[in-house]
Amino acid sequence: MKQSQLFTKTRKEAPKDEVSKNAQLLIQAGFVYKEMAGVYSYLPLGLRVLNKINDIIRKEMNKIGGQELFLTNLQDPKIWEATGRWSDDVVDNWFKTKLKSGTELGLGFTHEEPITRMMKDHISSFRDLPLSAYQIQTKFRNESRAKSGIMRGREFLMKDLYSFSRDEKEHDDFYNKAIIAYTNIFSKVGLGEKTHVTFASGGTFSKYSHEFQTVSDAGEDIIYIAPNGLAVNEEVFNDEVLKDLGFEKKDLKKEKSIEVGNIFSLGTKFSEAFDLTFSDEKGENKFVVMGCYGIGPGRLMGTVVEALSDERGIIWPETIAPFKVHLLSLGANEETEKIYNQLQQNGIEVLFDDRDKKAGDKFADSDLIGIPYRVVVSEKSLSQGGVELKKRAENDGKIFSINDLIELLK
Repeated sequence: MKQSQLFTKTRKEAPKDEVSKNAQLLIQAGFVYKEMAGVYSYLPLGLRVLNKINDIIRKEMNKIGGQELFLTNLQDPKIWEATGRWSDDVVDNWFKTKLKSGTELGLGFTHEEPITRMMKDHISSFRDLPLSAYQIQTKFRNESRAKSGIMRGREFLMKDLYSFSRDEKEHDDFYNKAIIAYTNIFSKVGLGEKTHVTFASGGTFSKYSHEFQTVSDAGEDIIYIAPNGLAVNEEVFNDEVLKDLGFEKKDLKKEKSIEVGNIFSLGTKFSEAFDLTFSDEKGENKFVVMGCYGIGPGRLMGTVVEALSDERGIIWPETIAPFKVHLLSLGANEETEKIYNQLQQNGIEVLFDDRDKKAGDKFADSDLIGIPYRVVVSEKSLSQGGVELKKRAENDGKIFSINDLIELLK
């Protein structure tokens, strides 16, 4: 894509009404647009990143047997009354609306209730289990505070997967596969070394749930990390839990962190509420055992910015960068155009800065946008035998011939 044709523009300064680094940089670099507090639109560069994150999530969910669907956001109060979660006294972040007839509806903040009711049409025998279904869909939560940019929104994208099993053992087998899948996702988006499987409260369903916490000064949580990389959330941090987990308090490292994913065992709470049963091998009816597994793709994108940016701007990992190469023309426009076409013909995603701008402005914008490789074409580089290639996270570049450049980037 040619940057002169990109309708979004970078800003000289970060927006003054944003306190979070992810929102400041994403707005300044032209990835998102703030509609209102906690509500952001994704612009072309931002949507490219978001879609790549979604693709990584999809592949890992499909790998463990997840089937993608897309549930409605308008919600019938009756199914939520069945589990006691319609009342604002119980769930205080509902967005509710009304039909012209006066009938009250909700905008979904999660989907345990509707998917459980739906599965009554699809689960009746032990032969129908196990199964897991997921969606990547917009959620609405009436957050009392929305100051963390795209990491805590009132309207946001969520990947929520729900598992349905015959018994606890079958559920645990899938649950452990989900932990591996989540670990793979965070590794692939560049957060693997900073993200820890974290023991947290299991609520009424199990002894523990598992969170995936990324170490960051922007985090709202506190975790204690053991030498083996596992961690425990401060909310359950006590001597009894540490003994149960085999952690020594003196060995734990305290860190601020961002929760980027969580998984829960749900037991039979929802299946009992909707009478979701199956007939086992002996013909006996039993309640389905359930689990839920959540990741916010936008929250993940914001966390990458918080964790991997520097004083000059964003540093995208190759796996989710909007483009692989940022091609800058410094006076050698005709030759750069040829190189641009060659890169595209070799399947290399490239943003071509063909704008009539000063070199310093182009370099600053390139650092701000954070594309992994910067390729500069100038009379100087051409006289030295090619183009200058520099990685975003490194300070120095190196001259490569065009053929060597293409082979390196393919």
